[in-house]
Amino acid sequence: MIDNICKFLAENFSADFASWLLGESITLTKLEPSELSVEPIRADSVIFLESAEIILHLEFQTEPNKNIPFRMTDYRLRLYRKFPEKEVHQVVIYLSPSRSPLVNETTFSLKALKHNFNVIRLWEQPTAIFQQYQGLLPFAALTKTNNPEETLRQVARQIDNIADKQLQSNVAASTAIISAIALNKEIIQRLLRSEIMKESPIYQDILLEGLAEGLAKGKAEGLAKGKAEGKAEAVNQIASSMLLSNVSPDLIAQFTGLSPKQIQKLKKLSAKQSQSPKSPKSKR
Repeated sequence: MIDNICKFLAENFSADFASWLLGESITLTKLEPSELSVEPIRADSVIFLESAEIILHLEFQTEPNKNIPFRMTDYRLRLYRKFPEKEVHQVVIYLSPSRSPLVNETTFSLKALKHNFNVIRLWEQPTAIFQQYQGLLPFAALTKTNNPEETLRQVARQIDNIADKQLQSNVAASTAIISAIALNKEIIQRLLRSEIMKESPIYQDILLEGLAEGLAKGKAEGLAKGKAEGKAEAVNQIASSMLLSNVSPDLIAQFTGLSPKQIQKLKKLSAKQSQSPKSPKSKR
């Protein structure tokens, strides 16, 4: 869920991200990961944006990841193979505060091979920067602020002043989801108007991606035949994944169309399954 929202923001507000990370407002276009594939790239976790001279490689992480240094080196070599003449900026952005030393790692070393990349710990970033650009507003509550709730209140006022209704709804929905990393759902619901978020097409994109993934795994065969039960199964799977990611039931209802009672039933079922002991493997 967070991956999808971050990817949406980076691709649709590329000039804002360039202003923040590169120091100049450059319009960047999406570079498909498939163009770099030697082996498959996890397209949900890596973002490539490019201009004529520059490639911006972004990775958003909610948790420390020991594999990041190798992955950044791997992607850098792929980029060099395809675009040897382009300047490449690689940035790992950690969203959740952590004391793990992994969030400070900026180098991959292997004997004579050494590669450096940039790391940003969002909780150390000045809040004011994120209030300057519409595409960065959703991250403001995660920055270096003494009062995340007041920061979100200020962001909500800025969102209310966005004249373009589709843009307004997209920023509001993104802010609600990302702010849940730092704030509880009651605060978010109180400060952000739900009727604005409901107009956002972002949830349609997330729903379609989830349906496509379910279909690829054979979990939504009914949907391919136009069967209502197949679509319902896929929607339930998406809602269950959102529950596991600690997304609030109200936001799940807005994005999937499920009723509070249906979501509560899924929540109880997921809890029951997680508590059930695994059956022992049979001996041969």
